[in-house]
Amino acid sequence: MAKVLKTLRNHWKKTTAGVCGLSWGAHWVHKRYRDNLLRRAACQQAEEYGNQLLPISAKVKKATVFLNPAACKGKARSLFEKNAAPILHLAGLDVTVVKTDYEGQAKKLLELMEDTDMIIVAGGDGTLQEVITGLLRREDEAVFSRIPIGFIPLGKMNSLSQSLYSTNKEQARHILNATLAIVKGETIPLDVLEIKGDKDRPVFAVSGLRWGAYRDASVKLSKYWYLGPLKDKACHLFSILKEWPQTRQTSIAYLGPTERPPEPSEEKLPRPSLWQRILRRLESYWATPKEVMLMPMEPKHWEEVQKTAVEVTISTLNKQTDLKRTEDAMNICIEPDTISKRQFVATATQKLTDPLMCPEGSQVLQASFCKLQLPQGTQGFFSIDNEDYEAVSVDVKLLPRKLRFFCDSIKKQQLQ
Repeated sequence: MAKVLKTLRNHWKKTTAGVCGLSWGAHWVHKRYRDNLLRRAACQQAEEYGNQLLPISAKVKKATVFLNPAACKGKARSLFEKNAAPILHLAGLDVTVVKTDYEGQAKKLLELMEDTDMIIVAGGDGTLQEVITGLLRREDEAVFSRIPIGFIPLGKMNSLSQSLYSTNKEQARHILNATLAIVKGETIPLDVLEIKGDKDRPVFAVSGLRWGAYRDASVKLSKYWYLGPLKDKACHLFSILKEWPQTRQTSIAYLGPTERPPEPSEEKLPRPSLWQRILRRLESYWATPKEVMLMPMEPKHWEEVQKTAVEVTISTLNKQTDLKRTEDAMNICIEPDTISKRQFVATATQKLTDPLMCPEGSQVLQASFCKLQLPQGTQGFFSIDNEDYEAVSVDVKLLPRKLRFFCDSIKKQQLQ
């Protein structure tokens, strides 16, 4: 024993490297073993749903999956096949996987998609934004927008997953929980933003739009990879050294929130008897037509704000989803230009994890429709659901409770 200890002491560098290597290997094996246990438990739950008997007249539910293999640095396909695909098949779904090969392909595929019982997006914010845009650009979008949508978070940015599922840092557990939520079938309605410029077709978003200095600086974050954990602060520090103050002149005209109509009842009323239906038909046939009284339209009350801001964000309230709200609105956050350089760096670091956060001291407006007017000759880009679009003057319209998304049952109980 003494000889072994002496050898380890004499070769302390090799001993340290060996201990570190063994520790990392043990941690990796333990994590893989734990992930396999989670997959087995999830598959057993899915199998219970798959073994349920269906009525003779019922059809097997068809699920169309839009998978972005390039998401998560090219690991999305492997993550989907390991964690999500077995659960969907064991649950008895007829699964069709559509793999996207290039940016924008999902929009085109959605316009050609045939009827399906559910749409599943396996990717990140960009893939989800493309699928929603393609879905709502269809001529028959009123029918297809009723199809429930599932979101399996496989991308670098998965903003919507916080609204649908319980937060979890373990990637495998998070994917498994999301897939099981789709199988269980609980849904919640979410708002959508319709963003339209003068020339292009509308783009749709479930999170929001960003335009400003924080957004422009964060785009260059990957250039400072060599600084490791310091890259977040360094990226924004270098941006203020190049230009300060970084402000944007903007004009916003908006309409206030709208009253939320009552939720239609999901209970099916019993069908009237044959005689009752005949009597109703006869009454409607012989009844004298009533004069229709047209109510005068109230003039729309527009409000306008002209300000210089560091950043402007227009976002849905999906992160603070409240099923009992009496008004439908989106948030317009105008961040003040009276901040110091230290405050800029601190806020920018926070915005890397929550891009649509509204810092203290910002002016917050609630609207159902707004017109964002940019100065003539403005250059740069918007971020719409973390995807880049050319910055132009746009009209942003709120589509309240437009789409239904599968969610965790625990999350839905918290909202009710």
